[in-house]
Amino acid sequence: MGLVCALLTLLFSGCATYVPYPATELAEPTRALVSWEEVLNKYVDDSGRIDFYGVAKNPEALHRYVRYVASTSPKLHPEEFPTREAKLAFYLNSYNALAMYNVIQGGIPESFSGSLRAKYFLFRSLDVGSYYYSLFRYENEIIRPLGDERVHFALNCMVKGCPRLPRKPFLASSLDQELDAEAKRFLNEERNVKIDEAAKKVYFSSILKFYTGDFLTKAPTLIVYANRYRTVKIPEDYAIDFIPYDWTTNFSPNSHPN
Repeated sequence: MGLVCALLTLLFSGCATYVPYPATELAEPTRALVSWEEVLNKYVDDSGRIDFYGVAKNPEALHRYVRYVASTSPKLHPEEFPTREAKLAFYLNSYNALAMYNVIQGGIPESFSGSLRAKYFLFRSLDVGSYYYSLFRYENEIIRPLGDERVHFALNCMVKGCPRLPRKPFLASSLDQELDAEAKRFLNEERNVKIDEAAKKVYFSSILKFYTGDFLTKAPTLIVYANRYRTVKIPEDYAIDFIPYDWTTNFSPNSHPN
């Protein structure tokens, strides 16, 4: 998947759409993060489902945070992000907010099937500190190189196959604990890890297939890695298969266009 996306990026880079940041007043960092927290608290439910139409009708808080993201980054202003945790917390929050903004600006599709997947994740570029990235490039060129495989349990592309979107921002001061909590949540959810004892087989979310190499830098097998966070351990001799990824947009039940 990664190679195909990279080749498509090279072949069709001239087709990119630059999504403008909102024409709203620039907020200082604390106010911007509070605005993102307001969005998460109000429009994301306990299962991580999103009221996209609610945000679209009242976009001011999301716009404040996205405008802030356009004004700064660890690359543009490294002095504002003095630690690895500060950088990573910014990247995780900004990725999730930009993914939400991208969905709303692009017309809130029902799913990201077929060509829509390339449109939203490869060919729509968003402003991060005066540099434009597609969500694909932002994840693979900026976030993954920091070397923390747990980001795959925290990055949310707004579809059902994604990890749960938290209802609060990630914070540099508690990031390690927060990422451990997200890994535990993800790897203990049956939708992401299904065990067939009769067949001696485990089915993992396709996220572990997409990024197998990242997880295997921290453990010899995917089962050993998952067992670090699971309450019920998986026998290490089980065969591994993967659950098909669900690209359906992750609407909350009360999200309606009218």
